[in-house]
Parts: sequence; structure tokens; C-alpha cells
Amino acid sequence: MAGSPDWQPFPVGGDYPNISFMRNTPAPRDCHPQPKQGTQPDAILEQQIQHLLVAVEHELRDSPEGMDELNLIKRMQNPPWRLFGKLDFQDPQNLYPTHFLLFHVLYRLKDTLAEGGESLTISPMRITIDRQDTIGGTGLPGAPDNLRSFYLDLSQYELPKDAIQQMMNRFWAGYQNTGPSRPETLAAANRLGFDAVPESFIVAKQAFRRAVMQAHPDRGGDKDSIQALNEAFAILKAHFSQMMEQT
Repeated sequence: MAGSPDWQPFPVGGDYPNISFMRNTPAPRDCHPQPKQGTQPDAILEQQIQHLLVAVEHELRDSPEGMDELNLIKRMQNPPWRLFGKLDFQDPQNLYPTHFLLFHVLYRLKDTLAEGGESLTISPMRITIDRQDTIGGTGLPGAPDNLRSFYLDLSQYELPKDAIQQMMNRFWAGYQNTGPSRPETLAAANRLGFDAVPESFIVAKQAFRRAVMQAHPDRGGDKDSIQALNEAFAILKAHFSQMMEQT
């Protein structure tokens, strides 16, 4: 993708608009806890999941405006949680367990919150807890949530490299046609400094270039900021590509 050499989306399932993932990390050491003698690996993984459920809900409630996936991962890395180890954002295959485990937790939390009349927005650019207007509906009958099914299936936790690459290929084949969701597009526009989605791709590109220059390490910025801008610009690029196809 032009302007974002280090960033790759990390898609899975069939509902592409909500699954462009933030870059590439080795699986953190804490994501693969070594079982103690006499302890089943599945039990260790479930302990990790239960700890993440508490930590993720706490952080989301402490940030009512929501946060993106990258910042939520960082919250899980930092005290008091320290549930994810050091990430270098370079290898999609090594990132996959971290990404999968977090989204598994988010979908489990979504089900729990629904019982109390709350909803959970799950998107790489915006994860937030909201009140539900209606309780008890999960969508149209007969329309399965492919993402939910994927992330709640723990057998998908470890996949070979070629399977991960196939997901990315399917993403690029389908994401251009479906486009990002409206909340995801707005969150990307906000990241580039807009109050609303800009009126043209050229305007978005100009804002992206200015923001990248300001975030350059030589000007006091950092790599994480530039990567976040890359993600936002990628989402807006997909948005305007979809608009062009519809005209």
C-alpha cells in the first residue's frame, strides 16, 4: 500500500470491513504460557483469557470514548496488567496469537455485556462499550456472524504461516469491494485531524502527509504514531475507493 510500507491489515473470516489489523508483532511470551507440571495447556490458556477479560473490561470502562486496538494492546502490556510481552510490530505470523487472543476476549465480553443491556463495538480503529437501545437482538435470523464464530473458536488460535497469508489475500480481494464501516471511517478521519470524513481523497492524502511529517521522530514523534496514521489513511483510502466504484 502506498505510504505504508510496514503496515499490513490482518483479516480473518468473511466480514471484511471490521478486521483490518494493526501491524505485525511476535507472539508475546505471556500469550504462550508454559504449563506447569500436571496442568493442561488448555487450562493455562483459559486462565490467561479470564485475566484478559477483567483487564480489557476495566480499561474500556476507564476510557468511555473508546480506543483502537493498538492502544488496547499497549494497555495490556503495561502495569498493572503486563499480560502481553514485548512486541516489535514486524511479523504478521508472530502477531497472530496476540491479535486472536484479544479478539477472542472481546467477543466473549460482547456476549456478557449484552446480558446487561450494553453493546461492545469491535473494530481495530474503535473499541468501546455503549448502552444498547434494544436488548435481545443479535441480527437477522439466518445471518451468522462469521467473525464472532471465528474468534470464539479456540482451535483457530494457532495457524500455520500459509493460512495466515491466505487470510491476507482474501482480505485484499474483498475489502476493496465492501469498504470499511462508517464508525471505522469516521475514527480514521478523526485520527488525521478531521471532525468528519473529508470530502475527497486528495484532502485526506494532504492531511496524511502533513500528519506524518509532524510525527516524524526528528520532530519529536515516534514510530507508533506514524503507524497509526498509516492505518487511518489506509481505511480512508478504502472508503474513497468504494465511493468511486459506486459512482
